[in-house]
Amino acid sequence: MSSDPARMCFHFSRSLAVGAAALLLLAPLGARAEDDVATVKAAKNSDWLYVGSDIPRDTAWRFGMLPNGLRYAVRNNGVPPGQVSIRVRMDVGSMFESEAERGYAHLLEHLTFRGSEHIPDGEAKRIWQRFGVTFGSDSNAQTTPTQTVYQLDLPSVTPANLDESMKLLAGMIRAPRISELAVAAERGVVMAELRESDGPQKRIADATNAHLFAGQLLGDRSPIGTTMSLGKASAASVGAFHDRWYRPERAVVVIVGDGDPATFAGLIARYFGDWKGEGANPPDPDFGQPDPAAAAALEIVEPNQPLALTLAMVRPWKKRIDTVENTRRLYLEFIAQALVNRRLENRARAGGSYLVATVEQQYVSRSADVTAASIVPLSDWKAALADVRGVIADAVSRPPSQADIDRETNEIEAFLLKELENARNEPGARLADDLVRAVDINETVTSPQGQVDMFKAIRASATPQVMLEISRAIFSAPVTRVVLTTPTSAGGDDAVLAALKAPVAVRDERLAAVEADFGQLPSLGKPGAIVATAPLPGLRADRIELSNGVTALVSNNKVEPGKVRVNVRFGTGNRSVAADAPNLLWTGDYALVASGIGPWGQNEIDQLTNGRQIQMNFAIDDDAFELSAESRPADLADQLRLMAAKLALPRWDAAPVERLRIGYLTGYELNDATPNAVLERHLRGWLTGNDARWAAPDRAAIEALTPAAFRAFWEPRLASGPIEVQIFGDLETVDYRKILAETFGALVPRSILAPPGGQRVDFAPHVTVPEIAYHRGERGQAAAMTAWPTGGGRANPRDARALDVLAAIFNDRLFDRLRAEKGASYGPTVDSHWPTGFDSGGYLLVGSLLAPKDIDGFYDIARDIAADLVARPVSADELARNAGPIREQVARASTGNVYWMFLLEGATRDPRVVAAALSLQDDLAAVTAADVQRVARQYLTPARQWSLAILPRGMTLAAARDVGATAADGRAAY
Repeated sequence: MSSDPARMCFHFSRSLAVGAAALLLLAPLGARAEDDVATVKAAKNSDWLYVGSDIPRDTAWRFGMLPNGLRYAVRNNGVPPGQVSIRVRMDVGSMFESEAERGYAHLLEHLTFRGSEHIPDGEAKRIWQRFGVTFGSDSNAQTTPTQTVYQLDLPSVTPANLDESMKLLAGMIRAPRISELAVAAERGVVMAELRESDGPQKRIADATNAHLFAGQLLGDRSPIGTTMSLGKASAASVGAFHDRWYRPERAVVVIVGDGDPATFAGLIARYFGDWKGEGANPPDPDFGQPDPAAAAALEIVEPNQPLALTLAMVRPWKKRIDTVENTRRLYLEFIAQALVNRRLENRARAGGSYLVATVEQQYVSRSADVTAASIVPLSDWKAALADVRGVIADAVSRPPSQADIDRETNEIEAFLLKELENARNEPGARLADDLVRAVDINETVTSPQGQVDMFKAIRASATPQVMLEISRAIFSAPVTRVVLTTPTSAGGDDAVLAALKAPVAVRDERLAAVEADFGQLPSLGKPGAIVATAPLPGLRADRIELSNGVTALVSNNKVEPGKVRVNVRFGTGNRSVAADAPNLLWTGDYALVASGIGPWGQNEIDQLTNGRQIQMNFAIDDDAFELSAESRPADLADQLRLMAAKLALPRWDAAPVERLRIGYLTGYELNDATPNAVLERHLRGWLTGNDARWAAPDRAAIEALTPAAFRAFWEPRLASGPIEVQIFGDLETVDYRKILAETFGALVPRSILAPPGGQRVDFAPHVTVPEIAYHRGERGQAAAMTAWPTGGGRANPRDARALDVLAAIFNDRLFDRLRAEKGASYGPTVDSHWPTGFDSGGYLLVGSLLAPKDIDGFYDIARDIAADLVARPVSADELARNAGPIREQVARASTGNVYWMFLLEGATRDPRVVAAALSLQDDLAAVTAADVQRVARQYLTPARQWSLAILPRGMTLAAARDVGATAADGRAAY
């Protein structure tokens, strides 16, 4: 398939007034709001975001500036109903720190969420939970080099909790509780974050940034800071940093949600209107300019890391007013990148010197305008660098054809039209984030219709000669730098510089003209007949059965106008393989789709789908394989035709299989580079007692992969049944019954693959002492896991929901004790997994990344929490604080088609699926403290518990108790 338009990196914010019916109408301002009204009236009612710009305004936004200089933007939005999204952006990030203050912006972010004049220390999380907020997703913050942003998404808003939330959030921003005790506690958390992010990838990133941005603050201001600067942080020094930079002139407050914008503006005035900064507003630091005299080449030697290259053309950043002409330039730059990326991908598909190579042009942190090529060589890095430079040289020496330009502009236009069609369903949180992003990068926002209208004119201007000039602009620079990462020295910086200075041979990787149309596809067979149609009780959906046994679940609705979602479930997924049988399930994600369909390879399919909303994503579920897509009514017939053809007429091109094999081998040494890498690779296999379906392939298995073996494994699975087709969306203008009959109804009946050894999942054997696994990373890094088996299937949804709440309560207590109190971990986690595709295999997992010395403490805390949950019922407040956010998440998700499609998978064949979907919210609401204690007693039994610790290679658990965490500079995870 061609590039998924949804992944396009447009920096153009999109917004449109949402017409969804509101569930809540906020009360009008009362008597106590008279001062707020006066403050709002005193605000400058100019559109401060658009000063000097001719970009079409998005009139759904209301802008203002308070007398103290604070700017705000508010708008109504009902997606999801009842939610209000609040963002507070402070114009300060890591590049505003002095050398002694490195990490302070990020540390202050942590302290701000810890407490304030209105919130006792450590109570912020509990307060938000009582409002139904999920800590970490609904309430969070991020620090970048140029800004700090606080976010709060309030579900089921009432006038009272919105007012209280604004009061608390304003207090946190204006007057956080910065005590020595609080600084010490959050320093521990940040140090844990630093430790957990440490390792070769961080060292490579830091060294690369320092090289590419030599002479600039961006190269030396990782948001997380250093152990030295953080270690010296005090309440006084952090407080001084806050007082210097946290002031109204540097604040932007954004509120989007299900309420009256005038109410939002009044709340901003009420709680931020009397805020005053101390002293004069300091000028922004000088971020610096790219240094042409700095070294051009850098070799980074990191054992066990794959070869990688970064080729960067670095230009000074220029502040521009966001105008229509500026937008034209940005779009043309994006088209130029897309042209080169398609040629680079064409070379990789054909078998080039690199596995992957892409170019991307970015305006980075108000510091540099950079075009960077990221390259993963196969073996000869010099050849890979030369090939990529050759493709770029071709782009700046000859204009592209108009057909090539049209191919890329078709993709952009299809994306913009999709955004326009779906504008009424744009979530308020995304609109708020888009506006904050626009402020940070000195851009404006416009409506989706405005984007479509502008792009029509811009597209017409994208002639071959214009695109040649744009390509020359973005692929040239006063500073060009290259970084080579290699497991062993390749000759040092001089060798890398010599490769950069070597003459460039132009490489023509332009795509040959492809004649592909759906008329070339062989017949799928005689159309089938619809033998039964019946509504699903309680749902706006119909069950359709075709004469060949294929079933379909169709919901014709206007939840997402102009959009149709498709999910084709076929075969038996993980159940098609015996637990102890060798398999190639791990190869399906990329190679199965990329290997082609009928007469077409990847390039032909790209041509077929160009400018259309036709996709094909593959996934493996426990009880089915899945092909999914997000389409539109006009493309639905060909979308289903292509999916049916993938099952009936698969093609078996060898190149994607070989590319997959090489990709796995290229990154193989990363699999045990950190504790997290070890977990990602092995955890599911360990939890299932090394079930082959989830056990990671070893090097020998990867090396042995052949196209013939790939086909032998997947061909019978593509031909297997049953088939269930889900179609949800805007079907008013579509004869979906006819389309189903002509596509999936035309397929021959299918047999089911269900080996006896694949119909259940076991759990890891009980251990009394943690098992040990090893990583090759930093000596100060470790991880600990413990888990208990639970259940699975559809017979006991009550236990599944009670375990969800139990996991949330366990996680909340673990967070408080391991992170907030001890500062031993940045992000401990507890997860309840209850599979519905198997009647077994569920578990409750507790885990955390840690320093080795904290492993015993982790197990002690986990043991204490589990024992207490077994022994005593939780309080009403604790139950409400943890069950409430789960119910809110479900309620918000239930307004969309994605939610119902997920819950109704298998509904055409198992009536229990419908019953469980309809009762989910009631089941969650019915969970009591007694239920939580009951499932704790039933499942959290020490006699069935499994535990594992991941240690640095060569370390024992006994030795871990005496090992201190190794500190290193790091980058904030945000």
